[in-house]
Amino acid sequence: MVGTEIEGSTNNAHANGLVQNTNGSLEEKVDELRKLLGKTDDDPLRIVSVGAGAWGSVFAAMLQDGYGHLRDKVQIRIWRRSGRSVDRATAQHLFDVINSREDVLRRLLRRCAYLKYVEARLGDRTLYADEILKDGFCLNMIDTPLCPLKVVTNLQEAVWDADIVINGLPSTETHEVFEEISKYWKEKITVPIIISLSKGIEAELQPEPHIITPTQMISRSTGIPMENILYLGGPNIASEIYNKEYANARLCGAEKWRKPLAKFLRQPHFIVWDNGDLVTHEVMGGLKNVYAIGAGMVASLTNESATSKSVYFAHCTSEMIFITHLLAKNPEKLAGPLLADTYVTLLKGRNAWYGQKLAKGELTLDMGDSIKGKGMIQGISAVKAFYELLSQSHLSILHPEEKKPVAPAPLEAILQALRDETMNDPRDRIEIAQTHAFYRPSLLGQ
Repeated sequence: MVGTEIEGSTNNAHANGLVQNTNGSLEEKVDELRKLLGKTDDDPLRIVSVGAGAWGSVFAAMLQDGYGHLRDKVQIRIWRRSGRSVDRATAQHLFDVINSREDVLRRLLRRCAYLKYVEARLGDRTLYADEILKDGFCLNMIDTPLCPLKVVTNLQEAVWDADIVINGLPSTETHEVFEEISKYWKEKITVPIIISLSKGIEAELQPEPHIITPTQMISRSTGIPMENILYLGGPNIASEIYNKEYANARLCGAEKWRKPLAKFLRQPHFIVWDNGDLVTHEVMGGLKNVYAIGAGMVASLTNESATSKSVYFAHCTSEMIFITHLLAKNPEKLAGPLLADTYVTLLKGRNAWYGQKLAKGELTLDMGDSIKGKGMIQGISAVKAFYELLSQSHLSILHPEEKKPVAPAPLEAILQALRDETMNDPRDRIEIAQTHAFYRPSLLGQ
């Protein structure tokens, strides 16, 4: 089936264009969403991205590329904190990137912005992350120039009148920032829509150990109902998506908003489907970062053994299925974009990179979770969260035949666990998860 679809599309030079046409023109999609939000003709749709990491910046840039020309109908801006400086080595690299791209060079010359990069390279000037973002450069991804963005460094100015807020913050910062945002929304008449891109999970141990997801953090901090908070996840490597490599994702949440928003976000190279299982997708979005760190470690410790990595993949996917059944009564099957998100993160991404560097001794745990040139390594806090929760003895399930506890996660050293000849076939864990009801609503604070 997949092969047939690909073969059919390659025979049609306008396949991507047809995808776009079947979903209406860009202006029609904006008008449809504006109508749903009750916008008047002279009141533009205001979209704000909060947080300017790689994926948050790329997401804002894709919206700007797609809809930025419709200035009377939609306004797109991005918030990031001010004051983050660009060191001289990074400024030199940035200068090299600029001069290797004629289109970028010409754009900066037209904007009279080129000279500051020359001065920064020479050490005569300090550049700042919010400053270069206006020219289309994300500090965590300088090899991939973006389009120029409207950057706001004052959080109140950025969000007070927003209709749609994109959460591009790591989970470790989401609660704090949205708690501040809530102060600026006290007089707001209309309830904004939040789309969270955050793929991280935190843990709370009181009153009972449970997971807290970014969408839950946002709802708690702002009082916005979960109906208006959605999660977007999928196999997304930010730089590749901005370079228009074909990708897909799922927008998860209440049907009221996910269907029209999925249509609005869809582009010829970035297909967005919608799904109602917010819990499974968001939690797996955090959990796959844990496995990505492990995948990087396995790759390094086994000298990139494809066989060892595939053994690891078999065990971690069976474990994910097991864990989803702890968290949801009828979880989404680990397939499609949900599985692909795990797969691509294990193949490539900052968490897998971190695992490799950690195993080689080039990075250490005491260096923290914010790494120069990579940004926040989300998997670090997720490792702690899932370890604290899943090592709880009351979460162990008795094997139906052997009557021995089947823990959600092995606690031994990673290679020792993979090589343990007494470990059950991964199929056993999947079978137990699918045939025995052990849903634990307390794990999500329910």
